[in-house]
Amino acid sequence: MSFQLTPVDPAADGPLLHSWVTAPRARFWQMQGASQADVVAAYAEIDASPHHDAFLGRVEGEPVFLTERYDPAADPVSQVFEVEPGDIGMHLLVGPTTVPVPGFTLAVMRTVLAWLFDDPVVHRVVVEPDAANTAVHRLNALAGFVVVGEVELPTKRALVSTCTREQFLASLRSSEMTA
Repeated sequence: MSFQLTPVDPAADGPLLHSWVTAPRARFWQMQGASQADVVAAYAEIDASPHHDAFLGRVEGEPVFLTERYDPAADPVSQVFEVEPGDIGMHLLVGPTTVPVPGFTLAVMRTVLAWLFDDPVVHRVVVEPDAANTAVHRLNALAGFVVVGEVELPTKRALVSTCTREQFLASLRSSEMTA
């Protein structure tokens, strides 16, 4: 399976993103009550930011996931976490499916991490999912993330975790050995 990443077009992708981020399964995105206009505005703000951007992940042209990368030094996480040179922040949301594919979400996570680490400036990926989102914590661990700790952010209690290029590559080697 081959993934392609394309920049989010807030106006064109707004209806799709609205359906994804307001779905009950996406409750940790904190956009449950957002209108389509709210979602378009939020992604227009991301699009205009020099510190944050969003991409749709596609398979055979069909959008299947959303990822955001951001500069953690320009994010509220920097107030409770020591950001280092070479850090990049990441958010990930896999879209809904009618036919679940075993291992798909981990494949998406690994694709996004490989894409982020393709930039030689990136040394470490930072994530700060909601502390209650245990499913993503398990996924993060499989991809090589190490928990730093729980922190209080303006909109949530988060579990900050980091993954270096070396930890990511080690997670790939480890999964090859168990396959």
